[in-house]
Amino acid sequence: MPETRLLTADAPGLTRAAALLRAGGLVAFPTETVYGLGGDATQDHAVAGIFAAKGRPRFNPLIVHVPDVRLVSRYAVLTPLAEQLAAAFWPGPLTLVLPLRLDGGLSPLVTAGLETVAVRVPAHPVARALLEAFGGPLAAPSANPSGRISPVTAQHVLEGLSGRIDGVVDGGACAVGLESTILDATGDAPVLLRAGGLAVEAVEALGLRVGVATSGAITAPGQLASHYAPRGRVRLGVVSPEAGEVWVGFGPCPGAALSLSESGDTTQAAARLFHALHEADALAGPGGRIGFAPVPEVGLGRAVNDRLRRAAAPR
Repeated sequence: MPETRLLTADAPGLTRAAALLRAGGLVAFPTETVYGLGGDATQDHAVAGIFAAKGRPRFNPLIVHVPDVRLVSRYAVLTPLAEQLAAAFWPGPLTLVLPLRLDGGLSPLVTAGLETVAVRVPAHPVARALLEAFGGPLAAPSANPSGRISPVTAQHVLEGLSGRIDGVVDGGACAVGLESTILDATGDAPVLLRAGGLAVEAVEALGLRVGVATSGAITAPGQLASHYAPRGRVRLGVVSPEAGEVWVGFGPCPGAALSLSESGDTTQAAARLFHALHEADALAGPGGRIGFAPVPEVGLGRAVNDRLRRAAAPR
C-alpha cells in the first residue's frame, strides 16, 4: 500500500478521492458522526479491502452511504416505516436496516450474507459532496482498526490506519461525535439495534414506540460486545478514582483529568466522548487505567453509555 494521502475537502481533493474510490481504493472521509472508511459498495475487492484494513470480522455487516433518499430504493426496499423515518431524519445520524434488493448490485460482503442492508444518508457537506463526486454507494464503517476508539478527526484516522488505506479527506472534527443510531425498519415498528447520534426520544416524538432487539445475533454494525476500546482498562460509574487512574468526569467532578461535559449535558458528552477516549488513552498509556463518571441514561446519554460499556467489556 502506498503512503496514505491527506486530501483537502475542496473540489480538487474530492475529485482525487472519488478517482481513488472508483479504482477500488479506500478513502476515509468525515461525516457528522465519525470518520468513515469508504470503499465502492459494489466492488468485492474494495469491500474486502475495508475488512482487511480494519482487521474487521467478515460476519460484521457494513453501512451503505448514499447522497439522497431517492437512491436508497436502488439497493433496499423502503418500507412505509422507513419512508416516515427518512422524511423526519435524513440526511442525518440515522441508519436504517431494510430488506435488501437482490438486484441492486451491492457486494454480498457488505451485508455479511444477511437478507437486509444498513443504509444511511449523511448530513455532512463533505460526505455528501464526495458521494456525489463518486456517483455510487459507499460502504463505510468507522475509519479505525476494528474494536478500537472511533476517529473524529483526520489525525485519529492516520494514527490508526496510515499505510493501510489510500487517502483521508480532512474535513475537520465531527460535530455529533458518535456513530449513527441504527433502527430496524423492516416491520411496522422501529427496533433499536444500536444507540447513537439520534436520540430515541426524537423518534418516539413521531408517535412511534421504539422496541429493543433481544436477539444476540449480529444484524447490524456496532453490535460486538467489545468495541471502541482504548489500550488501557476502562472502569465505569467512577465517583472516586483509584490512584493512578485517569478520571473522566461528567458534571461537577473536581480533580478529573478530563470531562465529557462539566455542565452535565449529554449532547456535549456525545460530541466529546471519542475525543476524551483518545486523550485519556494517551494519558494512561498502554496497560493504564481510565475511569468514567456516571452518565444518565437519557437523550444521547444512552449512546454514550452503550459505547462505554463496549469499551469496558472483556477483550
